[in-house]
Amino acid sequence: QVQLVESGGGLVQAGGSLRLSCAASGRTFSSYSMGWFRQAPGKEREFVAAISRSGGTTYYSDSAKGRFTVSRDNAKNTVYLQMNSLKHEDTAVYYCAAGRYGSSANRYDYWGQGTQATVSS
Repeated sequence: QVQLVESGGGLVQAGGSLRLSCAASGRTFSSYSMGWFRQAPGKEREFVAAISRSGGTTYYSDSAKGRFTVSRDNAKNTVYLQMNSLKHEDTAVYYCAAGRYGSSANRYDYWGQGTQATVSS
């Protein structure tokens, strides 16, 4: 079992930055690849970024590429999502997830409760 708790969301102006964190419980954090997903009001949950167990491999959605950076610190059981050059359309609840590396939500077994990021235009 892995429990995930996101933090770092908030309100920011367009062009600004936010750094999301996801803290995991348990001693098996490094056994899981981690993903970030988001869900905007009235829309389906969508993939944002993924990072392999060691942190050596990352993958981004087209909308995140070049603006967002995913990283992890296995000693701290934490994964991060640095979001720069934010746009209004990045407004969503952001979720972290633990599981198998990839962009499909069904590859992830454990999910956090989400953190709201709101970008004002």
